[in-house]
Amino acid sequence: MSNRAFPSGRLAYKDVGFLDSDDARPLRILAEYIEPYAAFRRERIQDTIVFFGSARLEEEGPLGHYYAAARELARSVTEWSKSLPHGVHRFTVCSGGGGWIMEAANRGASDAHGRTIGLNIGLPHEQRPNPYVTRELTFEFHYFFMRKLWFAHLARALVVFPGGFGTLDELMEVLTLAQTRKLDRKIAIVLFGSDYWNEIINFDALERHGMIDPADRALFQFADDPASAFDILRTSLVVETDVEGPCFAKSRTSASPA
Repeated sequence: MSNRAFPSGRLAYKDVGFLDSDDARPLRILAEYIEPYAAFRRERIQDTIVFFGSARLEEEGPLGHYYAAARELARSVTEWSKSLPHGVHRFTVCSGGGGWIMEAANRGASDAHGRTIGLNIGLPHEQRPNPYVTRELTFEFHYFFMRKLWFAHLARALVVFPGGFGTLDELMEVLTLAQTRKLDRKIAIVLFGSDYWNEIINFDALERHGMIDPADRALFQFADDPASAFDILRTSLVVETDVEGPCFAKSRTSASPA
């Protein structure tokens, strides 16, 4: 803990040294909640479709077809969302703001002249903001858990492309929330690339060993092309007619009905 003395005559919220101290960590965490909230309300973002996937590969590499697929799907989703009769932005494409799959998603939404969100985080290597994120909806996070909160807080659907530790972490976070019924609304989860995901995660073994129930397999669906993924999303998503401002996911309490 910091033993730094408070300087007399200086407002605490203008004291950069204090704000960077261990004592002010709660303020920094709170700022990473309040800033996106204010921006989403100002920009009339209602909810999101989140694209997860690796930042490490290249558009022209051996797995470049995933880049093209993510771009096409994000474009289709954005064109569809723009056709909905609302004064707010529905099903806005959201990514982690970095490269490869994240760039492809933001780029596809930009191709459709739609708004698109990037929840970037400072990392030593591959994570750099891509140029396709809407400027007013570009955010930089320090805390992984606050970034993950914002992925889930507005999400109505997830599309998870091939990725590594970060993608698995984000996928399992939302699958756990869905399995434990901690959210009061359903989030559609699409695993894009069935061959990849069935090799990386042995769902059959998890079920055989009793680690998941057979019903848990219904928490997600597979898609292998943009058209199939788009059909799943359009069928799964509910288009309300009485929406205002950001529509946050709420926690289900123990007293809530099943």
